Amino acid sequence: MQPLFDRILLLKRVPFFALLRTDQLRHIAPALAPAGWAAGERVFDKGDPSDNMYILLSGRVGITLNGDPDSTEYVAQLGQGDCFGEMGLLDDLPRSATAHVLETAEALSLSRERLQGMLLAYPELGIGMLAALSRRLRDANEARVKSEQGADKQG
Repeated sequence: MQPLFDRILLLKRVPFFALLRTDQLRHIAPALAPAGWAAGERVFDKGDPSDNMYILLSGRVGITLNGDPDSTEYVAQLGQGDCFGEMGLLDDLPRSATAHVLETAEALSLSRERLQGMLLAYPELGIGMLAALSRRLRDANEARVKSEQGADKQG
């Protein structure tokens, strides 16, 4: 198990938690549980219940949007320090993608139940998470506009 301080430093680098203060992260760090998978396994499939998010400590995970669980058309390949599965913690909708373990992976997991309990006990955590999600949405919108502008110039 990682020391609390190491977990806090890791959380500080995760976009979902990056805008939270260190004193706020100390409430989240102990709630993280270890998880791991062998290469070739799937963490979850598209349509599964969204009950946990994961922060990779080692290994690689590929994300596919295709409904076929055997698809290898990855929209993202994640490594150490990346997180995935966080959307479902907030919207309670089924998984929107499949997560394939490309290299044996170790991660820390946060369950929806634990996150909701922390948000009720420490509402200020939600403000930082909302700000981080807003920043990610802004960045995605800007990237989309740049992509569309690039396509217009080529066409």
